[in-house]
Amino acid sequence: MAETSTIGSGVALVGCGSATPSQRISNDQLGQRVDTSDAWIRSRTGISARRVIGPDETLTGLSHQAAANALTMAGWESESVDLIILATSTPDDLFGSAPQLQAILGARGAVAFDLTAACSGFLFALVTAAQFLRTGAMRRALVIGADQLSRWVNWDDRRSCVLFGDGAGAVALEATSAAQNGLLGFQLKSDGSRGDCLNLPQVQNYLSLVAGNSHQQGGFQSIQMNGQEVYKFAVREVPAILQTLLKATNTAPESLDWLLLHQANQRILDAVGDRFAIPQAKVLSNLAEYGNTSAATIPLMLDEAVQDGRIKPGQLIASSGFGAGLSWGAALVRWQGPI
Repeated sequence: MAETSTIGSGVALVGCGSATPSQRISNDQLGQRVDTSDAWIRSRTGISARRVIGPDETLTGLSHQAAANALTMAGWESESVDLIILATSTPDDLFGSAPQLQAILGARGAVAFDLTAACSGFLFALVTAAQFLRTGAMRRALVIGADQLSRWVNWDDRRSCVLFGDGAGAVALEATSAAQNGLLGFQLKSDGSRGDCLNLPQVQNYLSLVAGNSHQQGGFQSIQMNGQEVYKFAVREVPAILQTLLKATNTAPESLDWLLLHQANQRILDAVGDRFAIPQAKVLSNLAEYGNTSAATIPLMLDEAVQDGRIKPGQLIASSGFGAGLSWGAALVRWQGPI
């Protein structure tokens, strides 16, 4: 847990971008595979459709599109980027996809690495990147949240397959003065004792190696989730961590322009908004079209709202990510836009 508001130097959010797969799978289409319906899915989740990466697309490719769009909005040349953090739990390369992304972008001077924190990954990566900028060690950073959960969904399990989709979103961060600071505070938490509520475990498959010895064959099962427990966790912990953040930064809920939460379930978004008496019109949601894209949900929603003019420079946004680990976090940010 940490708070950034007392640190002297600032971080400005000056660009954003996103990318989604071309394949759109509607609830009615899923109903052709499993025993479900559009009405059943909508009433329980708020989801109408999701995007799924197809044969001609990759997660790295989507991440590149999102990052390139963020660079364009910021007005940066790729060679000026010092740091690239790819928040993902589903990389194309288990050793890390960020270096390949760095190469594709042509950001030759940037150090690049993956960060894994599931649905909290984007906020964790945003805070991590900010620390490099605040110290003066680096000046410009790209933070990308991207996941391809369709790889690990059991598409015959109607309880979970209806929830998830693929996508990527990115933000461009720049070191700035304290007066222009756009990351006003944050709180981060983890609780591994509850990790079995939502996980993606290894396959326990052992093969003979040499006489009397064996080795484990690599691989993972499909996503395992206790939906009821995850829901209870979210509606309890998200308001609590946001309340802590608002108190630490002396921010009144009514002063917020937007509430931007991880897009997991519309009922969770509504419950948190109600807890702080925030009008529904100020609770950003694109869950209906994309489902839960894990680390991509927050930057994907941010970019959509910036592009359509809802989020304007200078506006105050409270954001929270939550999910597997279990992990959760919150950040209070002021959108700067291109300087």
